[in-house]
Amino acid sequence: MEIIEKYFKDLTEEQHEKFSRLKELYTTWNNQINVISRKDIDSLYEHHVLHSLAIAKVIKFNPDSKIMDVGTGGGFPGIPLAILFPHCEFYLIDSIGKKIKVVNEIAAALQLKNVKAEQIRVQQVKDKFDFIVSRAVTAFPKFVNMVRKNSSQRDKNILANGILYLKGGEFEEEIAGYSNKINIYPCASYFSEEFFETKKVVHLEL
Repeated sequence: MEIIEKYFKDLTEEQHEKFSRLKELYTTWNNQINVISRKDIDSLYEHHVLHSLAIAKVIKFNPDSKIMDVGTGGGFPGIPLAILFPHCEFYLIDSIGKKIKVVNEIAAALQLKNVKAEQIRVQQVKDKFDFIVSRAVTAFPKFVNMVRKNSSQRDKNILANGILYLKGGEFEEEIAGYSNKINIYPCASYFSEEFFETKKVVHLEL
């Protein structure tokens, strides 16, 4: 939890309490339904929570923004972002039902009323969202093609509406076709831990 406070110093008491409970909740549920690798659960705050919050270093979502988290798994980046932006609506989806069960249980335990989670494929989702977020669920061009239909054109935010994608490693070839509408933000610009050296937030205007 200290690592979250290190980079987000203005948390409210309620946000602090919710972030503090994540380790216990995920440990309990992960013992029943494996959504985070066993060896990674001890690094929950750095590898999952703080990594998710890299998006919040790139943009501060305006109140009432609608954000869809595609392939949320155990709730990342959606749940940490929902704690940080309580006045935004988050729709977390995954095709695997047991993962969505964990997300729903954790959201309920934290009383995150701005989170809706559903077992569904993104191809079936017809609603529009100001932003679509994800942690590298597939090759970037494939992801763009899947979610383009869900992007709202309402320009309520400073950052243009579109995709915010958490990605690691080399992926220049994947983004070559979007050069005029894409921005890359190295996580190492915001976080000093070695884990973030190769991690990036990719923003694509849609």
